[in-house]
Amino acid sequence: MTARIVGRRPRVEPEGLIDALVPPPHFSGASFDTYVPDPDFPSQEAAVTEVQSFARGVGRRGLASLRRSSGGRGIYLDGGFGVGKTHLLASLASAVGERAAFGTFVEYTHLVGAMGFQATRAALQEFALVCIDEFELDDPGDTVLMARLMRELADAGVALAATSNTLPGSLGQGRFAADDFKREIQALSSVFEVITIDGPDYRHRGDLVFPAPSTVDAVLEACGADEAACEDWGALMEDLAHVHPSRYGAYVDGVAVLGLRGVTPLPDQGQALRVVSLVDRLYDRDVRIVASGHSLGEIFSQDMLRGGYRKKYYRALSRLLSMVAGE
Repeated sequence: MTARIVGRRPRVEPEGLIDALVPPPHFSGASFDTYVPDPDFPSQEAAVTEVQSFARGVGRRGLASLRRSSGGRGIYLDGGFGVGKTHLLASLASAVGERAAFGTFVEYTHLVGAMGFQATRAALQEFALVCIDEFELDDPGDTVLMARLMRELADAGVALAATSNTLPGSLGQGRFAADDFKREIQALSSVFEVITIDGPDYRHRGDLVFPAPSTVDAVLEACGADEAACEDWGALMEDLAHVHPSRYGAYVDGVAVLGLRGVTPLPDQGQALRVVSLVDRLYDRDVRIVASGHSLGEIFSQDMLRGGYRKKYYRALSRLLSMVAGE
């Protein structure tokens, strides 16, 4: 019987949120050895060396060592989509092991909402390393919250590592009145040492040419596979508004194939950003997508692709294309 995800309302207790701070399935086997630097972009090999060195310093707080302690310091992997930033972040977390917490930016902000600031800080201070994937500031509240949390964790000697498509000093630009929060943004910037990773999308999707949409019959056939879910695009878009993005992972758990009927372009930015979060969680779980209607390459308008969230949208398109192609 075909599964449904529309209507799911996953609930995760705070303790479960802490336990879930591990690399997602797509990156569970990531290691420094499996990251293959592009020889045409020396910054990739240099990034591997720097992140490995940082990993060796984690947990050396207060110890005499020839190696520099990473405690209380942060590294910030900056680069375009598809250069392997998340792979390196997951490799770092795996190298540190149980002493590392790994989550997306939205998962950490939700953690504060679920547990409160003090309890979240206390829980994260138990880790030697906190990894934050997809670090972005989309609103002023997140700016103040995360600036304080990162600063207090660093002061407590916790090592920090983040990935983003935006340099720390430029966070929030084009999204809200970032100039009003310069102090908070500068406080974030002071925590991190930036490691820039150059290069094209390793998925070789620079042109982002999507195949023709599938037929409705093809979607229905795909929905007959094991661990498949079949949804109407409009119903799914409406349902996403009722689930917090931090729960999208649990929302799609158990789905290996997702069939989508009647895909249409997204009408507004709020819905588009929810889709970005959903795409990330589907990609984390290696879900294959079969869709009819408009091409998934057309769901974001040209205005969206030129706006302040364009890097998020292009990352989502690259990941969507990978899942449509079944790679």
